Amino acid sequence: MIRVVVADDQAVVRAGFRTILESEGDIEVVGEAANGDDAVTVARARVPDVVLMDVRMPGSDGISATRRLAGAHVPDPLPVLVITTFDLDDYVFAALRAGASGFLLKDTEPDDLVTAVRVIASGDGLVAPTVTRRLIAEFAKVSATPPPGPDPLRNLTDREREIFLLVAKGLSNNEIADGLVLSASTVKTHVGNVLMKLDCRDRVQAVVLAYETGAVHPGR
Repeated sequence: MIRVVVADDQAVVRAGFRTILESEGDIEVVGEAANGDDAVTVARARVPDVVLMDVRMPGSDGISATRRLAGAHVPDPLPVLVITTFDLDDYVFAALRAGASGFLLKDTEPDDLVTAVRVIASGDGLVAPTVTRRLIAEFAKVSATPPPGPDPLRNLTDREREIFLLVAKGLSNNEIADGLVLSASTVKTHVGNVLMKLDCRDRVQAVVLAYETGAVHPGR
């Protein structure tokens, strides 16, 4: 079973998410919260596979809660899927920088929500297609000048760097395998090694790193 905690300040929204998710045979909602502080408390107590997190909640908001559950320095981070009514750039970037593994809008179709939860639970990440292009453009702006300090890619082998760049461009494991004439299992192993060396929990965080360091640029 995929265990999910739902955090949203509206009881009717939480009930709706519970109904959608628990209509599937492999998903169970194990906790609910109406604000960011409660979301952190419930998630740490229940240790779910996915935290479904609203952005705008009273008191501590979803971005702050995401940072406390999945931030860069959290010892045992939990996968967070941010879902919100507001298709605003600031929310998207803040959520991903806070450590979220994905971002969806509340008007997404029920089947897409279920798929997203399964993807996040499996260790991958995703962002709603409606925000992907703006996301890439924004990270491209900040990646014009790579940040000072050691190259975070310095420990990658040539093959791992090659695969990292393809992951950052949005290719799936199967697409990478076809392009490099490798087996899917070999690519999966390489991707796992890349994420471990770069201290990225999932592909979304790897994409963020690629654009922030200037390793990848739109259209190239």
